[in-house]
Amino acid sequence: MSKLIVSFRKPFLVGSLAFLLLVLVAGCSGSKNDADKNTNATNPSTTADQPAEGGTFTYGRPASVTSFDLHNQITSNNAFAIDKVFEPLVAFNGDGKIVDWLAASHNISANGLTYTFVLRDGLKFSDGKGVTAEDAVFSIQRHLNVGGPLAIAAQVASLSAQDEKTLVIKLKAPYTPFISELSNFSNGILPKDFGGVSEKEFFKNPVGTGPFVVKKWDSAGDLTFSKNKYYWQKGKPYIDELVYKLIEDDSQAINQLKAGAIDAIESVALENVNELKQGTDTKVATNGSWVTEQLFFNTLDEHFSDVHVRRALALALDRNGLTNAVTFGFAKPANSLLPPAIPYNTNDTIKALSFDTNAAKAELAKSKFPNGFSTKLLIASGNNSRTQEAQIIQAAAKTIGIDIQIESVELASFRERFFAYDFSAMINSGQADSPEANSILAFQTDPEGFSKSYWTHYTNNEVTKLLHEGQKTPDGEKRAGIYAKLQQILADEVPYIPLYYPDILKGVRSSIDGLVVLPNNSARFEDVRVKGN
Repeated sequence: MSKLIVSFRKPFLVGSLAFLLLVLVAGCSGSKNDADKNTNATNPSTTADQPAEGGTFTYGRPASVTSFDLHNQITSNNAFAIDKVFEPLVAFNGDGKIVDWLAASHNISANGLTYTFVLRDGLKFSDGKGVTAEDAVFSIQRHLNVGGPLAIAAQVASLSAQDEKTLVIKLKAPYTPFISELSNFSNGILPKDFGGVSEKEFFKNPVGTGPFVVKKWDSAGDLTFSKNKYYWQKGKPYIDELVYKLIEDDSQAINQLKAGAIDAIESVALENVNELKQGTDTKVATNGSWVTEQLFFNTLDEHFSDVHVRRALALALDRNGLTNAVTFGFAKPANSLLPPAIPYNTNDTIKALSFDTNAAKAELAKSKFPNGFSTKLLIASGNNSRTQEAQIIQAAAKTIGIDIQIESVELASFRERFFAYDFSAMINSGQADSPEANSILAFQTDPEGFSKSYWTHYTNNEVTKLLHEGQKTPDGEKRAGIYAKLQQILADEVPYIPLYYPDILKGVRSSIDGLVVLPNNSARFEDVRVKGN
């Protein structure tokens, strides 16, 4: 699934789309960073002036962490803290490739029904207790029981610990996305029976295998991690503490970074990127992304239940112009739901509704509202890019007789509103949680899923059929054909208009080495070193 990004984490559904942020083969502008200052080094430098270990790394974030319950969370504010404490059997690296993580190896049977994982030697939780296959069984079974926003969609027949280090998962039917979905933060491993405490107490003081341990936590403010002295990657993390500092305003975050009050910021307003790249004490770490910025329609709304209205707006909107105006060259205009970094993307081959005002007027004439109407567009406040996008969409709609009023509300209210379908249209981001096409498609097209087609309640029986076919079809040309057909239907019926694919961008002090930016908008800090310590 996917998660929600700026508004939350997944699709920034971490889940399907950690919400509304997360297969990266190559990013919008490449999975490699620009040379010199704009680096996404997977390893710190090893030159003679290599920074010493220790110190505190402070990371500015726009939203506080409210929960560590990995099976019940999906928004990015929580997902990108959960993944610092809990780790899965397999994970994805900076290039979006699945790699063994807590598992030293894994094997998938020829029929796609049996998955065998062998744990690494010497794995320990942050309390010093050893990790066993029974812990993995407990963790995955708890996820199956809870379900949650990133529920395991595979039909699991059995989970078993063959010995202390070997976990075997058997499926009732093949499910191609399974190995990729196991890399989600929601499939992290925790101690069996929560280490002997209640669920409530456990998630107040979580114990995992990740590089960091919760030291001090204000659910309405900052969060401080300390290094996990039992971390399985020897000698890491290099820093002593990681602080998530709540900074809700984009401008304040930039100012604090430039002043050296913080070491990096999670979200960089696109208009500030060049300023940071050219600064003497700042740089930009980047990566291609699994993110698609979108205009979403509530198909339960009387106006946007009409496909001709949605098509008319898609034709009225100049996506190339919007992308150029808003992203400063750090994004690519979108025609397809899937970002270029995800396999089976059809952005360059799909027949999208291109900018044509006359065609837009003709399309609206076919609707139930040929003379236009008034409606509202919901956005979260505090995001300059979203505000500008809304204004461009508002102006485009006006050219065909649709009057749009922009509603800018605080982030928490924004989430509550669209969770309750209390909107006509909204701007948000959809994001994959794993390097799999299904991660976004399932979250945005399944009317029976957790998000009800990403809160649009879009329903198309042919799309649902194709979605399920794609889930059981092995990777290859047949699966590519299924997803191409599915994406074309979405482009024709536009339950949401893909706007652009943004690069993942983090503002960083020049004194920082080793920050790894991931394509789901998260980051890894175990290699970070702070110069001057």
